[in-house]
Amino acid sequence: MPELSTIWSVLVDWLAHGLLRASPWQVLVTTLVMTHITIVAITVFLHRSQAHRSLDLHPIPSHFFRFWLWMTSGMVTKEWVAIHRKHHAKCETKDDPHSPVAHGIKTVLLRGSELYRAEAKVQETLKKFGHNTPDDWLERNVYTGQSKLGVSLMLVINVLLFGALGLTVWAVQMLWSPVHAAGIINGLGHWWGYRNFEAPDASTNISPWGIWIGGEELHNNHHTFPTSAKLSVKPFEFDIGWGYIRALEMMGLATVRKTAPQLKLGAVRPIADSQTLEALIANRYEVMAQYAANLRKACAEELDRLKQQGAQNTERWTEMRLAQRWLHRDDQKIPADVKALVAKACDQSPSLTKLVTMREELRQLWTRTNVSGEQLVVDLQGWCQRAESSGIAALQDFARTLRSARA
Repeated sequence: MPELSTIWSVLVDWLAHGLLRASPWQVLVTTLVMTHITIVAITVFLHRSQAHRSLDLHPIPSHFFRFWLWMTSGMVTKEWVAIHRKHHAKCETKDDPHSPVAHGIKTVLLRGSELYRAEAKVQETLKKFGHNTPDDWLERNVYTGQSKLGVSLMLVINVLLFGALGLTVWAVQMLWSPVHAAGIINGLGHWWGYRNFEAPDASTNISPWGIWIGGEELHNNHHTFPTSAKLSVKPFEFDIGWGYIRALEMMGLATVRKTAPQLKLGAVRPIADSQTLEALIANRYEVMAQYAANLRKACAEELDRLKQQGAQNTERWTEMRLAQRWLHRDDQKIPADVKALVAKACDQSPSLTKLVTMREELRQLWTRTNVSGEQLVVDLQGWCQRAESSGIAALQDFARTLRSARA
């Protein structure tokens, strides 16, 4: 029998280095790779494929992602999907499982995983929003029935491979999803960042480069087009999750079902017609984003005019700066403490007043549900005529753009 000192020496060596005898840098890189795979599994499988059905996955990647999430997070597909779908259905209300608007940013950032676990126990949520998720023998008896077994197995593997340092690797893996998904996406993604579109909620894009959390940084884009498999919409944005989806698609392992609509422009028609209306309604978020850009430009021109006139009225200057920051936003999104100042700036500028008024008239073309399509075409034609006769260059250019829109 080997001497006790020899056994002890082997045990200490294993705890210090693990079976792989990897350096700290190698362990760090391995950990980052494994956690990134977890993020990819969440965004591609749980989020885009399961929750929103924006793509179909071949059984090979689908089963791999299920197995990987079982080991590295213990998340149950039906629970995750149901909670996320409820978030979209009840967004920013008291029934939203993790809205910083409803629950406070501090609560969502620090207790996001608690909110998730509490909602996962609500059977009504699972029944109403968890339909069409995997329900095979593996799901019932392994991935759902033995969810704790997976993360325990991951702990054993990490310790075997990396020794005592494997405990830290495992802890990082277990915290990776709650911190990034429950905290950053659900918290910061509805509290801080930039917005491309005036979605009817508080969603924001945290960063234009969706790499660290798989493209989920582009949260405002996602809430605007929830069934799109691609989360980036602007030329300067990058969605690494979409890159993985395209790679799977080229290998025949995925089929994209839907992406965000893109406004197509052609020759300018003499008058707006039914195709113009169809294109306008289908691309209303992009259209309104372009209109918002015109509003910001008009505010900038007003500021330049004040500067050229040598205006010393700091109050007027402040009001116009606030208008430049907020006037392009929907009225309910403008903070109450600045709304009056923005309205005052608008009232003192006929062109801004006209732009805001006609924006609301344009919005009615898709918000009125009790009007026939024929009447809406007539209303659109009237809107374009008023815009082109307004004497405001921004409105005139925008009307011509609308008349060039294609369905």
